[in-house]
Amino acid sequence: MSDLLAIDSLRAGYGEAVVLPNMSLRLAEGQVLALLGRNGTGKTTLINSIVGVTRRFSGSVALAGADVTSLRPDQRARAGIGWVPQERNIFRSLTVEENMTAVAQPGPWTVEKVYEMFPRLKERRSNFGNQLSGGEQQMLAIGRALTLNPKVLLLDEPTEGLAPIIVEELLKAIGTITRAGGICSIIVEQNAQKILGLADRVVILERGTIVHDAPSAALKADPSVLERHLGVAGAAAH
Repeated sequence: MSDLLAIDSLRAGYGEAVVLPNMSLRLAEGQVLALLGRNGTGKTTLINSIVGVTRRFSGSVALAGADVTSLRPDQRARAGIGWVPQERNIFRSLTVEENMTAVAQPGPWTVEKVYEMFPRLKERRSNFGNQLSGGEQQMLAIGRALTLNPKVLLLDEPTEGLAPIIVEELLKAIGTITRAGGICSIIVEQNAQKILGLADRVVILERGTIVHDAPSAALKADPSVLERHLGVAGAAAH
């Protein structure tokens, strides 16, 4: 199966600071990758580098075989990178529906299909972004990224601060989205146990470098790896 996302020898950071010294990572269609690591290990920087908002010193990023290294963030989004940042970044002065139609691109993920995935958004379709609960805002942020019809979906701590029942709903939706085909996902998550059941593969970062890359089933079978790299068995993975 060909790679939907291919990062090769990427050296990136902010200003003069190098956070990712030499990052290479490939993701195939249908894969859900959990990105774990302690605070400050480069998880968000990796996501930001795929989006195109960091400083690139060298290396490349390709999407479904097309080099997007030289593209601006907005061009990368149009090329197929769907980003759900920690801050959610929804348009607060637009309605739920306008948030999605403002960025929508042709493809299988229509606004109606997002409503099927998140019926709560359909109920709130005429509400403004600033009238939504935290969980509804996160659903909208994911829905908006989907209406771009991305090849790669990037989710930076999507369940942070949300009630357990909402977390369950979101994780189930992310699994459904990725396995629907034509897409792969990278999820940065604080709680390793929360994400192991959803992810196919787990990458752990330390100092901007991959120190562990294995199927999630292997980590479930041997939690000592999590303990070694994250400090607590399967728990905090900031």
